[in-house]
Amino acid sequence: MTITIFDRVNAFAANSFIGRWFKLEGSGVANERQGSRFLTELRAGLTTWAAMAYIISVNAAIISDSGGTCVCPTGDGCIADATYLNCVAEVHRDLITTTAAVSALSTFLMGLLANLPVGLAPGLGLNAYFTYSVVGFHGTGIVSYRDALAAVFMEGWIFLFLSLLGLRQWLVRIMPRSLILAVGAGIGLFIAFIGLSSGGLGVVGGSTSTFVALGGCKPDHYLAGLPGYCDSRVMRNPTMWLGIFTGGFLTVFLMLYRIKGAILIGIFLTSVISWPRGTPVTAFPYTDAGNAAFDFFKKVVAFHPIKLIGNAIDYHYTNGKVWYALITMLYVDIFDTTGTLYSMAKFAGLRNPVTMDFERSTVAYCVDAFSISMGALMGTSPVTAFVESATGISEGGKTGLTAITTGLAFFVSVFFSPIFASIPSWATGGALVIVGTLMIRNVREINWDYIGDAVPAFLTIIVIPLTYNIAYGVIAGIISYVLLNGVPWLLRKVGGDCFTPPNFGDAEEWVVPPGGIIPVWMRYVHGYLTGRRYSPPNYTADPYIGDSADVAPNEECELSEKDQADRKIDVADLTKA
Repeated sequence: MTITIFDRVNAFAANSFIGRWFKLEGSGVANERQGSRFLTELRAGLTTWAAMAYIISVNAAIISDSGGTCVCPTGDGCIADATYLNCVAEVHRDLITTTAAVSALSTFLMGLLANLPVGLAPGLGLNAYFTYSVVGFHGTGIVSYRDALAAVFMEGWIFLFLSLLGLRQWLVRIMPRSLILAVGAGIGLFIAFIGLSSGGLGVVGGSTSTFVALGGCKPDHYLAGLPGYCDSRVMRNPTMWLGIFTGGFLTVFLMLYRIKGAILIGIFLTSVISWPRGTPVTAFPYTDAGNAAFDFFKKVVAFHPIKLIGNAIDYHYTNGKVWYALITMLYVDIFDTTGTLYSMAKFAGLRNPVTMDFERSTVAYCVDAFSISMGALMGTSPVTAFVESATGISEGGKTGLTAITTGLAFFVSVFFSPIFASIPSWATGGALVIVGTLMIRNVREINWDYIGDAVPAFLTIIVIPLTYNIAYGVIAGIISYVLLNGVPWLLRKVGGDCFTPPNFGDAEEWVVPPGGIIPVWMRYVHGYLTGRRYSPPNYTADPYIGDSADVAPNEECELSEKDQADRKIDVADLTKA
C-alpha cells in the first residue's frame, strides 16, 4: 500500500501533543477515538461550519425584529419611524457580529475542553421565542430586550449549577433506550424537513388549508403576505432544482464512491453557482433586498463592532415576568440541548452503551451553560448544540478537532461575514436531507414489538419535526411513556399477574444505568481525598456498535449476549463515507 503525504500528516499529528489531547487513533492513549484522522477532522469541521453558517444571517434577522435596545416612543412598533428603523438596522449588523463571535467561542471551547465534534450557536426556535413571545415585535412583548437578556444570562448560570451536580446528564441517562433512539431519529426527520422546506431547498411549502404542501414556486407566485406559500406553479423555482441536483444528488453520488468531503463539495459548488448576478439561480436578485445583500457581499472583508447590544443587560430579577421567561426557556432548552448532545455523541459512536454517558459530559454541559451566559452579554438568545453537527460527524468527525475547526471558521466569519453570510439556503438543504437519511436509521433498533415502547417512541419522532422543537418531542415521549408503562406497573403491583399485559414479555426493560448520579469530577475529588484512585470507564468506540463498545470491566455492568445483539447496529458505511 502506498503511503501518501496525507498519511504522513495524519501519523505525525497522532504522535504529537494534539493527537494525545484529542485522542486521535494511533496516539497511544487510553480510549483513543477509533477511525479518527487529523485531516478528516479538519474537513469535518469545515463541513459542520458550512451547514451552520446560515445561522449568522438567520439569527440576526430574527432577533433584530425585537428591536434590540432601540426605543419606540409610541409603543406601537414604530413601523414607519425612519429613525427607529435605522436603529434596528444597526442592531441587525451588530447581531451578525455577535452570532459569529459567540458561535466561534462556544464551539471552540466545546472542542478544546469537551473533545466533542459538536457545534454550538444561538438556537433556532429559542431565538424566535425570545423575539416574538418574550420581547415582542419591536419591543411590544411582556418584557424589554434588556430584561430578556437578564433571563438568558441567569439561565446559563442555573445550567452550570445543574451540570456540575450531574443532574442534566442524569436526566437523559435514565431515559428508556427506545426514547433515546427515537430522539436521534426525530432529529433526523427534523433536519431533513428543514432541508426540504423554505429554509433549505423549498420543495415543501406552506398551505392555508393543509398547513404543508408542495412548494418550489418563484416568489412572484407566493400568496400575498405569505412567503413560501405557493398559489400555483409549484416545483418551478430553478434554485430548488440547482440545490436538488448539485447539493443533493451530486453529493450522494460522491458519497457512493466515497469521495472525501462530498457534503462540503456539494455546498460550495452550489454556492459558487448561485453568486453571479443575472442568472435564474442567483442568490442576489435585482430587488431591494437582493441589492442590499449583493452590496454586503461585495465588501468581502468587513468587521462591524458591536455598538448597541453589547453588555445591554438590565438585572431586574424582581420582575416576575422575567422569571416567567426564564423558567420557560429553561425547561425548553434543557431538553433541547441535552437531547441533542446525547444524540450527536451516539451518532459519532462516542457514548458508552452501559452507562449511557459519554466522555467529558460534565465539561460539555458546563461549556454550553457558560456559552449561554456569554451570549447574553453579547446580546443574543440562548446558545445550544446544533443538529447540523451531524453533517461533520457523517464526514468522519469524532474528536474536538472538528469543533475547533468549526469554531475557527466562525471566527474568520466575523471578518468575512459578507462571504459566509451569502451561502444560500438551497446550498445546504440537500446536505441536511442526506444527514437526516443517515440519522433515521435509529428506528430499526426501537422496540416496535411492544406498544408501550412503540407509541412513546413514535410520538417523539413525529412531534419533533411537526413542532419544529426537539424539546417538545422529548416531553411528549416521556409523558406518554410514563402513562403507558406506569399505569400497568401499578395495576400489576395491586392485582398481580391478572393485570399483566399479554405480551409484557416483549417490553423493553427499563433499568437505572450504572455509574450513579455523581459526576466524574466529584469521583476524582473523592478518590484524591480518600487515596483511592478513580478509574473511569473506557469510552473507545467500536465501528460495529452504535455506542462505545469497550467499557470498564465490571460484573454489574456487563451486557448479556442478547442485549449486546440488540444494541448492535451497522455503522460501518457511515464511518467510511
